[in-house]
Amino acid sequence: MGNGTATRTAADLDEQLERHRVELTGYCYRMLGSPFEAEDAVQETLVRAWRNHAGFEGRSSLRSWLYRIATNVCLDMLAAGSRRARPMDLTESLPLARAVLAPRPDHVWLEPMPDDRVLPATEDPAEAAVAKESVRLAFMAALQQLPPRQRAVLILREVLAWRASEVAELLDTSVASVNSALQRARATLAARKDHSADAAVSDPLDEEQQRLLERYVKAFEGYDMAALTALLHEDAVMTMPPFDLWLTGPADITGFMTTLGSACAGSRLLPVRANGLPGFAQYKPDPDQGGFTPWSVQVLEISQGRIAGFHCFLDTRRWFPLFGLPLHLEGETDQVEQAG
Repeated sequence: MGNGTATRTAADLDEQLERHRVELTGYCYRMLGSPFEAEDAVQETLVRAWRNHAGFEGRSSLRSWLYRIATNVCLDMLAAGSRRARPMDLTESLPLARAVLAPRPDHVWLEPMPDDRVLPATEDPAEAAVAKESVRLAFMAALQQLPPRQRAVLILREVLAWRASEVAELLDTSVASVNSALQRARATLAARKDHSADAAVSDPLDEEQQRLLERYVKAFEGYDMAALTALLHEDAVMTMPPFDLWLTGPADITGFMTTLGSACAGSRLLPVRANGLPGFAQYKPDPDQGGFTPWSVQVLEISQGRIAGFHCFLDTRRWFPLFGLPLHLEGETDQVEQAG
């Protein structure tokens, strides 16, 4: 009897903790900028919660207690002071004629995240919109510029809508200190010049945006540079982590695709959802095995009816399993179950 009760209690606790996994992953991802570090942080949070649950006095909700643990885990992980970034945070845009593909280590880069791992199901459209906005690449990149505690305050107050008193209790500080940190964080974000600040995507995609993406797929798979140029914003930006190169404008982007990127001709695209934005898994022709081999996860930013950001994450050994994508395509994409 006693063992059965203990087993049920353990199972109940597991179930209670699991209910919070997605939202905690979203929080840790906003703090850390890496899906893999975020999942490590959440796992450590749940392990600590399991170990210490007997001492949990219930003065706050289980959810609040988990966020306290997760915040401490993230702050410990950020103690080294590293900040993840996008290429435009690190270098100047170069013209195509001077383009050099210089890779940097994984830990440098802000990394993409599948929507379903960080966006909890909600019936509140406003809550869903805030959650999506707060994992978009531009906002994530801005968050990484904040000191860790300011980052935590901004996320808890403005994304998760916690009261200042709740954040103060979580961080063991005063309401005045929380309000001051929030003011400084807001000022930093307001002063930040972002190349995709005007990017906006409807949820769900409106008809115009859906048609834009359909035209993009047709242009990219056909490697039709004239058609692609017509879809790109005049200030469109292309990035390709782990390379720190980034290009601006349709001429340099399409010029790159027909020179250094010419091996991508004949690629196939499968739709994905990443960072609250539309995206595609790109497979390029595989000359050795036939079919198509993974090349990048593309995340697109849309502004004023055109593509403003074209971000290609090239570390396919990490990204394709994360997104649940196959590591090889046989034949045409219409023979494969679509992802996303």
